[in-house]
Formats: sequence, C-alpha cells, structure tokens
Amino acid sequence: MTMASLPLSMIEESLDVLPDPVVLIDRRAAVVLANRAARTAFPSIVVGGPVAFALRMPEAVSAIERALAGERGIRIEFTARGRSERRFAMRCSALEAREGDRNAPAAVVALRDLTEARRLDTMRVDFVANASHELRTPLASLLGFIETLQGPAKDDPAARARFLEVMLAQARRMARLVDDLLSLSRAEMNEHRVPNGIVDVGALARQATDLLAGMAAENGVEIRCTTAADVDLCVAGEADELLRVAENLVGNAVRYGADGKIVEITVERRAGTTGDEVILAVRDHGPGIAAEHLPRLTERFYRVDAGESRGKGGTGLGLAIVKHVLNRHRGGLSIESRPGEGSVFRASFPALRS
Repeated sequence: MTMASLPLSMIEESLDVLPDPVVLIDRRAAVVLANRAARTAFPSIVVGGPVAFALRMPEAVSAIERALAGERGIRIEFTARGRSERRFAMRCSALEAREGDRNAPAAVVALRDLTEARRLDTMRVDFVANASHELRTPLASLLGFIETLQGPAKDDPAARARFLEVMLAQARRMARLVDDLLSLSRAEMNEHRVPNGIVDVGALARQATDLLAGMAAENGVEIRCTTAADVDLCVAGEADELLRVAENLVGNAVRYGADGKIVEITVERRAGTTGDEVILAVRDHGPGIAAEHLPRLTERFYRVDAGESRGKGGTGLGLAIVKHVLNRHRGGLSIESRPGEGSVFRASFPALRS
C-alpha cells in the first residue's frame, strides 16, 4: 500500500507526531494535508489553498514544480522572510500517482528549520575568532619581548626588568582569559543540570566583598555590603558558581564604576509573581552605560569600550558567565543604567521556602 492510497486521517495522525513540518500536495500544488508542525511554522498554510501562498520563495516553488513533474529526492535550502528570517532545508519527492483522483497526494514536502543551527554555527565561528584575537595580542607581546631579551636587551638590566614586568602583566591577562573561557564552558555545559545544594546569598555576598577588598583598595573604592537581617536568604544552588556571579558583578562595579568611589551590595528577599525571590543587587556610582549597550552586555566579548576594558583587566566574558549560571539556577539578571548616574545589576533567584 502506498502513501497515496492510505486514508488521509491515518496519514494525518502519523505526520502530526513528527517534529518537523510536512506538507502533502496534489497535482495542482494545492495543500492536501499539513501536519501540526507545518501549521505552526507557516500559519498562512490552508488546506485546499496553493502551497506557494505559504512558502512564497521562488526556489521553494520551483522545487515543488519539479517534484510534481515526477522528480524524486529534491533537496534545497531557502530563507523564509517575515517578521524574522528563518532558514529551512526542504526535501520534495513525487508520490506514486493514483488513477482517477486529482485530489490525491501527488508529492510530499518535508522541511527542517535550520535557523537555530545556523545561529549556533555563527556564534561558534565568532567565538573562536574573538578568543583567538584576544589571545593573539598578549601572546604577540610576549614573543616580542622574549626576542628582544634574547637579542638587543640581553645585557641591559633596566630594560630586562621593565620588559619582565610587562610580560608578567600580559601572561596574567592570558591566564584570566583562559580561566574565564573554562568557566564559561562549564557554565554552558551545566546550564540544564538542576543544582542540588543550598546557598546563603547573604553570606556569599560578604565572602565576595572580602575576596575583592584588595582590588577595591587598589582602585580607591569602598565596598559596602548590606544584607537583610533575620531574613532567610537561602536559595537552591551551587556555591562556587554563585560566588563567581557575585565576584563578576562586584568586580565589574569596582573596575568600571571606580569614579564613584563606592560600590554598594545589597541582598534582600522580596515577593515575586511566582513566589519569593532573593535579590543580589550591585550598585556603582560611575559613568553609567548608554541604553543602546544594555541588551548586549551579556554577549560574549561584547564591550562598551574595548580599550578601557582590556586596560582594566576585563576579558569580555564575565556577564556571559553570569547569564548562563543564572539560567541554571532559574534566576535572572536585570540592568539599570544611565550615563552619569551609575549602574545597578540585579541577580534574582527563587527563594527556598522558609
């Protein structure tokens, strides 16, 4: 028995379980059946209407015409344009004809949405390019200084001491970048694993304050940490990952908000729409951030001022790590900032029931 000879109800039940769009068309290229995935991906698709009204792309229509002419195993890719562009792979194939029934399925059109796969491929390529660029600069500096010390500055103690100091700074920059790359990789790998520990966010904020006291002193910044008294500030989480979140948020405030001289950390428990939340807020009084930059701050290697970031030891990965760790902990990050008014970064977590 061929597909064309099966009852449509049976075919529809079978195709609805498939995750990808599948459309059956008759000899006139009218839709005979569209599975659930096809109706979701192409809301304009109508049984009895021309399939071209839903797909609309010339290359897709041409492939369908070839299939109706009897060609099998046609494979193409096309971009569907609408509110957002989506990339699809499409396979078309003629079906065995059924004599005397013009409305019987004559060809099958199967599609696969490649948009997310293409986006991930682009992100992967960009990530490798950015990481290579970030490592290449300090590495080139190290190689240059080493060659100089082996040659012209071989017997110059003053130059040797100066060059070694710069080399140490560049090596530390590479070490920070490698450390952040590994942290980001772990955060992404563990993003879908439910944390099984219990963390007191108030204690964690105080620990981050102590760890960054030296850095704050070097930048002339005072860190003030305030946690709600006699309030349960515990959340489900992994202590090491959440400490990294606090360190990154406070460290950024110290680096980029140093002009304000004060960084304020507060931890409190609030009622949320789906239950209580624990909020870790880090406020600086620095230059602030323009609105157009805010949506992109958690992107890998995105910097408002790349030169300033590198000069202050930033790798461009800190907030990307924060985002993935918060995703794992079912939390969120909100950012408020205006030029000249400083910035507030708020990490929120579902609170444990008291």
